[in-house]
Amino acid sequence: MPQCRNEKLWTDADMQAQALAALEESMKEFNGDPERVYLTGLSMGGYGTWDLATKHPGKFAAYIIICGGIRGPAQFPALHVGLVDDAKVTDPYAETARHVSKTPVWIFHGADDPTVPVEESRKMTAALNAAGGIVRYTEFPGVGHESWVPAYAEPELFPWLLQQKLSRR
Repeated sequence: MPQCRNEKLWTDADMQAQALAALEESMKEFNGDPERVYLTGLSMGGYGTWDLATKHPGKFAAYIIICGGIRGPAQFPALHVGLVDDAKVTDPYAETARHVSKTPVWIFHGADDPTVPVEESRKMTAALNAAGGIVRYTEFPGVGHESWVPAYAEPELFPWLLQQKLSRR
């Protein structure tokens, strides 16, 4: 579970390279199962998860994204998935969904999130559904930005996650 360095973003190429290198070293050291590598992130890490997923489709068996998004919040527009900057991409939600639709994803968001608009998760859920993706969406009424607390406490989450394997696709 790497942490992002100060003054950096999980959508920065050097931070993603560092996280992937840490993953590779951990897989070697602890004899990880390459069929069961999962990617999760919350808030800025949720943005990073979407970004890594678009750059490395097929690497991960499942994604869990908590209060993340594609376009950065109004107060922090620098935080966004790289596809937003691509002039050839007219709809970064649909393009992200196209890249990741073959991988199961469970999206969580607090309905009252003041930091990352809940519409980000709603738009990605709709885009994944339109792309024929394998998506679950849980929105917590009355919950703000700290939606990772009920998300990681969701009793079905880890049984669902452990059912996901690359070879099943």
